[in-house]
Amino acid sequence: MSGRLLSAVNFILSLGLFLLLWQLAAAWTDSPALPFPATVLETFFLAAGTGELPYHLAVTLARTFVAFLLSMIIGASIGLVMGRSRRVDRFFDSWLILFLNIPALVVIILCYIWFGLTEVAAVLAVSVNKIPNVAATMREGARALERQYMDLALSYRFGAWKTLRHVILPQLSPFFAASARSGLALVWKIVLVVELLGRSNGVGFQLHLFFQLFDVPSILAYTIAFVAVIQMIEIFIFKPWERHANRWRS
Repeated sequence: MSGRLLSAVNFILSLGLFLLLWQLAAAWTDSPALPFPATVLETFFLAAGTGELPYHLAVTLARTFVAFLLSMIIGASIGLVMGRSRRVDRFFDSWLILFLNIPALVVIILCYIWFGLTEVAAVLAVSVNKIPNVAATMREGARALERQYMDLALSYRFGAWKTLRHVILPQLSPFFAASARSGLALVWKIVLVVELLGRSNGVGFQLHLFFQLFDVPSILAYTIAFVAVIQMIEIFIFKPWERHANRWRS
């Protein structure tokens, strides 16, 4: 049995077991707080048919993508500079520790107070929460660059661009891939909180509305839809990218 087929079988069996346990738990509790899988599935198709779920899902994914892109670009740049310069690292290390330990909720509230309940404030709040994590990971990657490869590039007179492309970036790719995978998981969770606190659309806003109505099937339907999309991104983009990024080590 091939590796892909085995993975597919394991996924189906795992999903089947999860649905069975869910069904049994819903039957045992017999409470509106834990609906049956069929009820959630029916709610999902109803919301998808009206267009509400695709709309709010697309809005949240757009915010997630923009915040993720900004945090990766800015965080990676900061991490590279700090990792390659001891003087810069010593000077800004306390800043990095400070921003790593500020609660996400505090950043979100301050951004809304300072910049208003706007899209800019929402995306900025998410990005600021993620940038320190990316910077810390990329700093470690920059510190771990093999000196022998750098010396080899210098001996063959690669130049700045060729050294960056063929020596530095391949070594940094695994760190960048790792920070991207963990970053996406963190970013979309913060996006939901941002939408819950200060936006009028998106999955987070809808979850807040359903919470007020005690509509558990809708909460689970929107959650499953969003998690499924993120999982598809993980399987078809980040995992192949990570394998590609680590191919040079073999």
